[in-house]
Amino acid sequence: MGISLFDLKGKIALVTGSTHGLGMAMAKGLGRAGATIIVNGNSSQAKIDEAVLEFKKEGIKTFGYKFNVADESDVVAAISKIENEVGAIDILINNAGIIKRIPLIEMEVSEFKEVIDIDLVSPFIVSKHVAKGMIARQHGKIINICSMMSELGRNSVGAYAAAKGGLKMLTKNMATEWGKHNVQVNGIGPGYFATEQTTPIRIDGHPFNDFIINRTPAAKWGNPDDLSGAAIFLSSKASDFVNGHILYVDGGILATIGKPSNEI
Repeated sequence: MGISLFDLKGKIALVTGSTHGLGMAMAKGLGRAGATIIVNGNSSQAKIDEAVLEFKKEGIKTFGYKFNVADESDVVAAISKIENEVGAIDILINNAGIIKRIPLIEMEVSEFKEVIDIDLVSPFIVSKHVAKGMIARQHGKIINICSMMSELGRNSVGAYAAAKGGLKMLTKNMATEWGKHNVQVNGIGPGYFATEQTTPIRIDGHPFNDFIINRTPAAKWGNPDDLSGAAIFLSSKASDFVNGHILYVDGGILATIGKPSNEI
């Protein structure tokens, strides 16, 4: 019985920004649990096709759709196409996002708005239109990818932190409005993970690498696969009475003030 709680066979999951990195890792986790995966990206069809092939190598039933999550008309058309060609979306993970590391005093308003549009407005757009079908069917799971910056500030990521803080509260409000329709809306807040993008700073002796190792009680960077369990849990029957929760997968960073640099 316990295993069946996490079984996603027969479910269709749309994961935005899933052609690489953490989005791909979470999508693969859902696929390994039995879900059919809808891969999304907006850079190129070739990159989407390449990602789909990688999923299929693992025996995961996968389809790819290129659309801009920040463009409502593009989203509406894509959702209609997905539902006609693959089926109703049971699970949505709003993972697509960007970050601009620019001090606020130097940041252009247009740059700030771009981060807000992609990291906060797009989860609203995609969720709104996917949720309509979920509400009609009276079941669904939505996961918004938040961040430790939903709770903390850090130099040069003010726009990102503003967006992710807003996404935390958007998650709670979606849960408030849609819970009565058996639609659970939760968030995952990843910590610092070993991805292709972080490779240059994950070197012994690099100041940021040393900072993360010392700041994290687990004393290591996360493996992208560490997010799979959280994604499966929040996508499955196991979380049917979990709503409006942000699950931080951060090795314990948010639990501690940290340790002095001279601590043995």
